[in-house]
Amino acid sequence: MSGRPYRLTTGGARVDRSRKLGFSFDGRNLTGFAGDTVASAVMASGQRVFGRSFKYHRPRGLVGLGVEEMNALVGVGDANRHEPNLRATQVELHEGLVATSQNRWPSLTFDVGAINSLFSRFFSGGFYYKTFMWPKRFWKHVYEPVIRRAAGLGKAPEGRDPDIYEHIHVHCDVLVIGAGVAGLAAAEAAAQAGARVVIAD
Repeated sequence: MSGRPYRLTTGGARVDRSRKLGFSFDGRNLTGFAGDTVASAVMASGQRVFGRSFKYHRPRGLVGLGVEEMNALVGVGDANRHEPNLRATQVELHEGLVATSQNRWPSLTFDVGAINSLFSRFFSGGFYYKTFMWPKRFWKHVYEPVIRRAAGLGKAPEGRDPDIYEHIHVHCDVLVIGAGVAGLAAAEAAAQAGARVVIAD
């Protein structure tokens, strides 16, 4: 699950080795450099496992270096501001960053969900649609919540969104949906007739 630190002394055009940054991953205080991503800094510290597979909770490490990475989903932030399901390969490291792995309990090194591997022959694709049908009232309050929790996605924040977003109110006489040939022709005709036109594409 973990190994020796693995940091190259050269290379990485965007990594500034003169600027150390402190951060935490699953409660462990680690250091990285400016220009690192969460994935590169955690990997450099010796951590090899970033998550667990959805169904059987098997250990998963890095496969890609960018948007294609599917094993290293992390939650970033603390109780006040937390964003789940971010790719560790795309989150730029900054001082004080708090990242947590997902789809494991209680930890990456010891995940109780890994017991599913012992029963893998009973967990064929879509088994829950056939298995958890009786009694019917259990689906909504028992089966579905358990299956959703085991699905491996991060937990959404429960509090109000602390961010402020820009917004604008636009009033128009004609709203054209689609900027294809027909939409542009309709918008042009309405504008020539003196209408205030908004095109949404």
